[in-house]
Amino acid sequence: MDETRARPEAGTPPSRAAKPLMRVLGGERVDPPPIWLMRQAGRYLPEYRALRAEKGGFLALATDPAAAAEVTLQPIRRFGFDGAILFSDILMVPWALGQELTFGPGEGPRLAPKLDVREAIERIGVPDHAKLRPIYDTVARVAAALPPAVAFLGFAGSPWTVATYMVAGQGSKDQAEARRLAYADPGAFGALIDRVVDLTVDYLAAQHGAGVEAVQLFDSWAGSLAPAQFERWVIGPNAAIVERLRARCPKLLIIGFPKGAGAKLPAYARETGVDAVGLDETVDPVWAHANLPPGLPVQGNLDPLALVTGGEALAGAVRRVIDALRERPHVFNLGHGIVPDAPIPHVERLLALVRGGA
Repeated sequence: MDETRARPEAGTPPSRAAKPLMRVLGGERVDPPPIWLMRQAGRYLPEYRALRAEKGGFLALATDPAAAAEVTLQPIRRFGFDGAILFSDILMVPWALGQELTFGPGEGPRLAPKLDVREAIERIGVPDHAKLRPIYDTVARVAAALPPAVAFLGFAGSPWTVATYMVAGQGSKDQAEARRLAYADPGAFGALIDRVVDLTVDYLAAQHGAGVEAVQLFDSWAGSLAPAQFERWVIGPNAAIVERLRARCPKLLIIGFPKGAGAKLPAYARETGVDAVGLDETVDPVWAHANLPPGLPVQGNLDPLALVTGGEALAGAVRRVIDALRERPHVFNLGHGIVPDAPIPHVERLLALVRGGA
């Protein structure tokens, strides 16, 4: 780890130096580990469901700065997490690149038109940065309202995962359409990836400029790729984003989360240059500690269903994660997003377990 990145920026208010999450992402071990949860602002909270019903849909909520800031802050008020994660969606980038984005009742997001052939990719126009301005306004509102010890995380989808939605028009189990296009026409698919990389760098730099202190790159579908394709479409584009963000935002800390990467995680960590790596719930944290670069901060990796189950299943799972990662910088989190049926008392119990040393 570059020790200069672990130290607070000169002139930074003392409160930032005291933020446990930022200390860990900078390479310091903190006991107990700081905690935040992916999708901590969302459907398991009654206050979120009420506000979403009032706004009439996800996109209307996510592009209303006052409402999106309120959603971002709700889990901080209720639980006191060590980090707040911006309320938004990974598909804001393709929306700004010109695809229509909709969220139908009871279904996942939809993008149109599908970019499944070279001609469709070549028709992508100049990014509409105005579509993203409400998100930066949300960031500024949240940054002004957070308690001093709470870190603020922004995020974006990693290029491979975003491109799978752009090509298929929706999520899929095996990302077959994007994988086929990447094999059949790597030039066209590479051009699409490049467009996503360019806008993602601008998007995350603007989030940082508005107030986020760290960002997470979500590669939710990284596990569907063969090793050579993983190198080309996951490691390469993420490394480009990290390098360019470092040049523009030297103090911004970056978490990479390549879900499903498994044995490819060490190569991802070394070659992308991220400051921390997120582990999904299928990764053995003992293996991760033994195989990831020494001193690299890790994040994770409680199974979201252990949180739903509660009781001794939850307590035992929390102990195993904390014990396995006790000797390296560790941010406690789930191995993926919190699910809608997670009971609120179980979340409260989780925080008590983590902060009590499990």
